[in-house]
Amino acid sequence: MKLSSSVFALLCLIFEIVSIALFLRGFFPVPVKSSFSAKSKLTDFPAEPHTGDGVNSSRAPAPLFRRVVLLLIDALRQDFVFGSDGRRFMPYTRHVLERGSSHSFTAKARPPTVTMPRIKALTTGSIPGFIDVVMNLNSPALLEDNLIWQAKSAGKRIIFYGDDTWVRLFPKHFMEHDGTTSFFVSDYTEVDNNVTRHLDGTLKRDDWDILILHYLGLDHIGHISGPHSSLIGPKLTEMDDIIKKIHSSLISKESEGTLPNLLVVCGDHGMSETGSHGGSSDAEINTPLVLISPAFRRKAGLEEPEVLEQVDLPPTLALALGLPVSQNSVGRLIPAVFEDSSLRDQLRLLQINGHQLSRLLRDSNPAFHKEDGYEQFRVAEKAHGSWMKLYMDGNTSEVLSNMGKKVLKQYLEALKAMSSALSRQLGNYDMYSMIMGMILILQVLVLLVLAMPEALSREAVVDVPLASSLLSLPFCLLCVLGSALHVLVCTSAGGPCYLCSLPWLLVFSVILFSSAFMCALGAMAMRRIPSSSKTPAKGCAWTLSELDTLLLIGTVGHTLSLASSSFIEEEHQTWYFLLNTLCLAVFQDVCRKYFREQRGRGEEMDGKYFRDPRGEEEDEDEKRASSGMSSRWEKWLALVTPLMTLACCRLLRALNHTGVQWAHLPDFGHWLNSGDHKPFLSVLSVLSLVLIFLLVQRHCSLVSKIALALGMLGVYSYRAAVGNVLFPWQHSSRTVSKGTVEARFVYVFVLGILFTGVKDLLRSQVMSSAGDSGRLKSRGLWEVYSGVVLLVALLFRAHNLPTLACCLLIQTIMAQFIWKKMHYDAAQTTIMHYWFGQAFFYFQGNSNNIGTVDISVGFVGLESYVEAPAVFLTALSTYAGPLLWACHLLCHLSSERDRAVMGLGHGSYCFALLRSIPVVFYVVLVTSLRYHLFIWSVFSPKLLYEAMHTLITTAVCLFFTFMDQERSARP
Repeated sequence: MKLSSSVFALLCLIFEIVSIALFLRGFFPVPVKSSFSAKSKLTDFPAEPHTGDGVNSSRAPAPLFRRVVLLLIDALRQDFVFGSDGRRFMPYTRHVLERGSSHSFTAKARPPTVTMPRIKALTTGSIPGFIDVVMNLNSPALLEDNLIWQAKSAGKRIIFYGDDTWVRLFPKHFMEHDGTTSFFVSDYTEVDNNVTRHLDGTLKRDDWDILILHYLGLDHIGHISGPHSSLIGPKLTEMDDIIKKIHSSLISKESEGTLPNLLVVCGDHGMSETGSHGGSSDAEINTPLVLISPAFRRKAGLEEPEVLEQVDLPPTLALALGLPVSQNSVGRLIPAVFEDSSLRDQLRLLQINGHQLSRLLRDSNPAFHKEDGYEQFRVAEKAHGSWMKLYMDGNTSEVLSNMGKKVLKQYLEALKAMSSALSRQLGNYDMYSMIMGMILILQVLVLLVLAMPEALSREAVVDVPLASSLLSLPFCLLCVLGSALHVLVCTSAGGPCYLCSLPWLLVFSVILFSSAFMCALGAMAMRRIPSSSKTPAKGCAWTLSELDTLLLIGTVGHTLSLASSSFIEEEHQTWYFLLNTLCLAVFQDVCRKYFREQRGRGEEMDGKYFRDPRGEEEDEDEKRASSGMSSRWEKWLALVTPLMTLACCRLLRALNHTGVQWAHLPDFGHWLNSGDHKPFLSVLSVLSLVLIFLLVQRHCSLVSKIALALGMLGVYSYRAAVGNVLFPWQHSSRTVSKGTVEARFVYVFVLGILFTGVKDLLRSQVMSSAGDSGRLKSRGLWEVYSGVVLLVALLFRAHNLPTLACCLLIQTIMAQFIWKKMHYDAAQTTIMHYWFGQAFFYFQGNSNNIGTVDISVGFVGLESYVEAPAVFLTALSTYAGPLLWACHLLCHLSSERDRAVMGLGHGSYCFALLRSIPVVFYVVLVTSLRYHLFIWSVFSPKLLYEAMHTLITTAVCLFFTFMDQERSARP
């Protein structure tokens, strides 16, 4: 079966996407859960250990609080309360912490630090799976045991106002609720006012037991302008006023003979230095936890907050309200909350918590008896029984008190050990699905490597012997072996298995296809063996040069270097180094072409040949005509181009610090975004937009040029409307509007330019003249490219517009003076575009940390949250660098008419190969390191980025294939 290189590459990538999905389905484990299907009940409490009368007591602990108000401030960082910001902007809260009846803690949130997994952790006490970061966009109902369900089942009346994620997670659990969408990050006022407007009336009522308030404004400000924005202070002051209002109301409701009330102030996650979240930096995982109640002792000063886990709050609240601890909770009690209770009650509460943790450990770990915490709990429980015997006998000596404190310490150590063991064991991997996905991904890479001589040949056609493989004996044997293996695994596997849950007919179809695929690989490998020691295949258009060797070694070497977590966190440094090396290699090629080779030809003429001056002049004219050199200065521009590229890249490195180790350091982007330097940012934005227009408009029609100019004006107007830049007549830097009208103004011109480009592409298919058709097609592609550039300019933040301008500048000078003049083939040009795209991904400020994804761009021009455009705009902005370089490659190869016949096919194939190499490496890496300490904080986010990048590359290759098929369809 013969396929063009572009179609072959596209099919390989589609098959690879399916294989990656299968691998991810097995890799991201199901969180630790108890084997009991029913939820915990009060009757499940263990018997209180004591001897004497022979009667075991299973009494439930008495509740400590009558009402609880949970004030959850989204993205509340630790330093916003305990640092200098808290002292300046939250005076009442700091007074309560220093002089009031309160406890303050630093609660560590586990990655991924996004809202939905954090809400699940705060209500179930469990650690959600990492894949919950994807589910954050569309939260399903929470079915596992949780604090909200327990409270509702116990007759507690619950009211909620705030983020509607709670409403989706807990439908029909609230007596009264009013949810607001959490994804429209451009709004940081109405989203909080919608919560506060209910507050006065609710606090005056007596018909509720639990009040949950989830404020989103602080998180939205972080996404818009970062944690050092001038908007942060007023928002913290607003939250301080809310805390004062709630606390004062709870105190006024206190009465003699009733239980005290409790106010809990916390954050679901923190905020990175860029204003985002999702990763594992200290600023993202360290959140404040403040418990305020008359039941606590008054403080004489602010102490250093104790560090605990965020999942410790749910079991503490459950037992403080007299409710059972959720079955899947891995948290442990906060001892300070119960320090004023009697020693018997404290030991009883710790025993209940330990019993729940030991049962969860026993259900989820077959080797539970080998865990230190489990054995420590058994020892503590026996000592508890001995203490109870003395207590029931009426012993009141100091020995009893010391013994009780010793048992208390034993319980706390056992709880800490069991909680740590459960936290490390996030779930069970589906190894069958992982291995099958890995095998299929590896098959794709082997197929791409075997097809290299044919895919990069002048015909750009690959012969895949798939049909003949179906009739071979090895195919039948592989089908029987695969079916037997599947039956064996599915009948003996004790853990979760996704493939075993699928219909057998579907699985056997996959086995048939995989067996045929394996036979085709064997046939292609056997076909390569006779010619392996000979020269390249006939018609091959690509041979390995020094530059090709550098490019391939650099790509493979970079992939292999990322086996270390530090290299993944600082991957941008590797791409910056490779890009600098590429520029120096190109500079060497230019010097060799224009100097050494010319000198060699001159010496050869002087020593061996005699030519008259007229003949030399004619030869020089022919040489200039063939190489496109019309004047001497173009040679010097070619020499300057790599050096100018190096200079641009060095400036861009200083614009956005990324990675982990140095991301917190101030960079040029922070300097530009500060309020004092807004005029300078405005001038820089104008210059960048003018340069972008001049570089892009060269290949467009007159109508598109006008639309592009108006669109650039709209981009600046949008940034001025939202307060990022200033107009000359504007004296205040305050936000004028949300910029919805201005953004939609730009969208109109984006759609108009794209429509014009697509129209030219369609017209090129019906033209009779091949020359006119090629010119019209090339102009249509450049117009589509200019429309994408205009859209990216709208989405990029103001300080990143120079990044876009430098990207276009490098593309222009490299295409004009390097790729065309040096006659690099399509494969070499594709690899260079791939390297530049990867580097510009990091120049934008991206990293392998989920927290650097700027979700605020998903709401540019929208008045409410709409999932499809928000996801599209966020993905486009995040991968703007690789996408722009891929689009430029398509335009560049299509304009090279002498190589357009095979250029698109070669480019598509190279993209597929370059994507498959790191994917294979990472699936093998994360499988071998699945129990590594940084598997969830470092390796898993990188794997998700690789999967998303592969999906983007598949979309790019689809467009390549479409344009290549248009070319093939023409006579």
